[in-house]
Amino acid sequence: MDINDNIDSPFVLKVSFNKLITQYEKLISADNDFIAANAKRVIKIAEANPELRTGFSDLSLFKTYETDIAGILQDAFNPLLTTNEIKTASIPFHDIIFNSSERFKSIVNSAGTGFKLQIKNMPEDQRYIIACTIILNFCYGYSLNLKRPFLYEIPDKNGIIRYYKILYNADFTEIIPSEKAPKISQQDYDELLDNFENINLWKEKFPPNSYTFKGFVISNIFDVTDDQSISNIKSSLIGENKRKDEGFMKDFHDIFRSLLGLNDVKVGFSIYNKEDDSFEQVYGVGMDSYLLNKNTSLKCTDAMCSWSYQTLLKDKKFYAISDVDKFYKLSKGKAPQYKTLKNQGIKSAILAPIANAEGLMGILEIVSEKPKVLNSINANKLVDVMPFIVSAVERSKSEEENLIEAIIQKECTSIHSSVHWRFEKEARNFIKDQLSGNNPVFKKIAFENIYPLYGQIDIKGSSEARNWATQQDLTLQLTHVKQVLETIFKTEALPIYEQYIYQINTYLKGLKNSFQVDSEQQIAGFIKDEIEPILKHLYTRDELKFQIENYFHHIDDDVDVLYHHRKQYDDTITLINKEMAALLDKKQEEAQQMYPHYFERFKTDGVEHNMYIGESITKEDSFNPIYLYNLRLWQLQVMCEMENAYYQMQPSLPVALDVASMVLVFNQPLSISFRMDEKQFDVDGTYNARYEIVKKRVDKAYIKGTTDRVTQKGKISIVYSQKEDEVEYLRYITFLQSKNYLDTDIEIVELQDLQAVTGLRAIRVSVLYHKNKTDQSFYTYNDLMKEIKA
Repeated sequence: MDINDNIDSPFVLKVSFNKLITQYEKLISADNDFIAANAKRVIKIAEANPELRTGFSDLSLFKTYETDIAGILQDAFNPLLTTNEIKTASIPFHDIIFNSSERFKSIVNSAGTGFKLQIKNMPEDQRYIIACTIILNFCYGYSLNLKRPFLYEIPDKNGIIRYYKILYNADFTEIIPSEKAPKISQQDYDELLDNFENINLWKEKFPPNSYTFKGFVISNIFDVTDDQSISNIKSSLIGENKRKDEGFMKDFHDIFRSLLGLNDVKVGFSIYNKEDDSFEQVYGVGMDSYLLNKNTSLKCTDAMCSWSYQTLLKDKKFYAISDVDKFYKLSKGKAPQYKTLKNQGIKSAILAPIANAEGLMGILEIVSEKPKVLNSINANKLVDVMPFIVSAVERSKSEEENLIEAIIQKECTSIHSSVHWRFEKEARNFIKDQLSGNNPVFKKIAFENIYPLYGQIDIKGSSEARNWATQQDLTLQLTHVKQVLETIFKTEALPIYEQYIYQINTYLKGLKNSFQVDSEQQIAGFIKDEIEPILKHLYTRDELKFQIENYFHHIDDDVDVLYHHRKQYDDTITLINKEMAALLDKKQEEAQQMYPHYFERFKTDGVEHNMYIGESITKEDSFNPIYLYNLRLWQLQVMCEMENAYYQMQPSLPVALDVASMVLVFNQPLSISFRMDEKQFDVDGTYNARYEIVKKRVDKAYIKGTTDRVTQKGKISIVYSQKEDEVEYLRYITFLQSKNYLDTDIEIVELQDLQAVTGLRAIRVSVLYHKNKTDQSFYTYNDLMKEIKA
């Protein structure tokens, strides 16, 4: 087998001892007789085996010349140092070692028979290019530093990974260009500097097998396990999403095993909560706390004794427990940390404070199931590690605080992505002023000349439905109470019971005939303050126990009233709002892809939404009225889809309510600004305020000369004031009719004047529905109701 088989390289490799032998030729005339005699010994071996000088690539010759090679390398591999030095002679770009010290052999043998020695940090896909850079250095004198630390990772006899750094001595190598090797010019060199990844270019300048590499390299190897373990800890802590990475904690265990030279240690963490003076679990994949065991949090005084508390929290020093069982007995089982560790089968442990100048942030917990392997002596190996863990925890805390702020902003004071750039710009100006020593002011955020769009899908008769549900619940609750009082009155005819029965009958009559706004509050107060104390008193009577238990069984624990019909109503409203909002949000993502615009929605008795579109929002010089028209058509189509989605889900709702949809058209651009006090956008100017007034009142408006509201179930109402808006939306309606979204029953109506608003008109048109998502038929509202109830 040849060394060069199956290798893509600019080199033809030959093992040669020529340069080493040349050094010995110089030593023959040395003044020191011993040195001269030794040089003659080496020259004699070389003369007897000329191939060792001219070079060979046949791997079988290593066996042939094994003794001779050992003789030539005797000085480099001194027998007196062979059990101490870690040294090899090898072929570059190969894992072939043909001579080594006894200590190196012992290290490899301890790794076991299945272990294969491989150089780490030697990228396979870059070996060709690395070889080319070596040629540039050796043959052309260019100073290219591509040195990287090369390592061996070798497990010891206990299975613990140890790291060994390789330092190459290339004094005994030669690189000789062949006739087919192109000469590299300055222009070639300059081109290569900017094309490290272009393998084809490198192969053009350095064709395969165009240079001969003669010689060998001596590798001086050093155990750098401690340094590499610290480096690995740094690398691990720098990575993102550590808490979600399943392999993070496994790698962390392995790193600490290498650092401490122990194969059964485990690593845990606990976070210190200063406000509660407690330790808490770190939430993440595989992250355990041995100090807390299975508790999510513990008061510090419940997790450790006063001595360990003082050591870790106040003195910020390591706390080592070399023998858990011993200290558990000495404390008579009273010290919480010994008891917790003992219960988990832990025999020794090191608790290291993760602390900075501001105080304790958490605890690093290193534990073992063997006694005395962790102690106050090897705890000192953590000194070099802890600064990196402290930095990582500081960064993690900062990231968590930023994440919390981001969640609060998103869930509570959301700023839409379309205008986020403007807030970011102002925030940068604020920081710049602050750092410049100026008095920073967060300036007004405003957008001018933008077009508004408003729409809503409103639950019809929601107030009546809630009042009905309230009447039913109060009637049931009062009836239960009345039954109990009538039972006790038969055996104990106290006038007070009769008075309460009279009061209940009065309330029941009022609920049936004239339900008032304050009826619910009055009746709830009467039951809570006067009736329930009596029921609790009467509960001692055996003949009343069942009735009273039955009454309280129907009382909801959360709201402390009979909450059946009202719960059905509330659940229905919640489900409607949730589903409609989710559909609108999903559709909005598609709309934003068409053209960016501001969007916000609100859940009330239904779902409302505002949209604003214009040049000042998009920041770029790209706005065209076509995007406004497109968004209006999109809005109308989505309102039809929301109507359909609602009536497909209506049969599954606890209460069958109806909805009505409306779009408000405002064809003049306006300005909006962000109100810092209310954390929301609002329109600017008196004229623009007219838009907000119309928005708040228009869905309650009547058709002129009638008592009919402009919004009606089964129809979409488009409210506007200008003739051109009417023409525009009639075009959209015609298009949506062609797609079977809308029916043909278009009606145009005038609205009664609102306070401070006149001249409004509306287009109303029926929506076409499907019974379900797979249904291909189209129904008007009335037809759909017949189908659902059939």
